[in-house]
Amino acid sequence: MYSLSQLEKQQVGLRLPRYLIEQLDELASSHSLNRTDLIFEAIRSYLEKQKEERFYEEFAQGVSELKQIQKGGKAGMPLSELIDEL
Repeated sequence: MYSLSQLEKQQVGLRLPRYLIEQLDELASSHSLNRTDLIFEAIRSYLEKQKEERFYEEFAQGVSELKQIQKGGKAGMPLSELIDEL
C-alpha cells in the first residue's frame, strides 16, 4: 500500500507526437476519461506488467538453479541440507 505522501500528485511535462495525442483524445473521449486519467492508467498498467514479468523471470531463474542443485548439489551438499541451510 502507498502512503498519503506517495499518493500526492505531481505535475510532469510530456511531449508526444501529434498523432498519439489525437489517438489519446479519441480513446479518452470514448471512455469518458481525460488525458491525465488515460495516461495514468497506461503507465500504471505498463509498470505492473513489467514488475510481473521481472517476477516470473526471477522465478524461472530460481527454478533453474534448484534443478541444477538437484542434479549435483551445491559442492556435494544434498538438496535437503541446502534447504535446511536456507
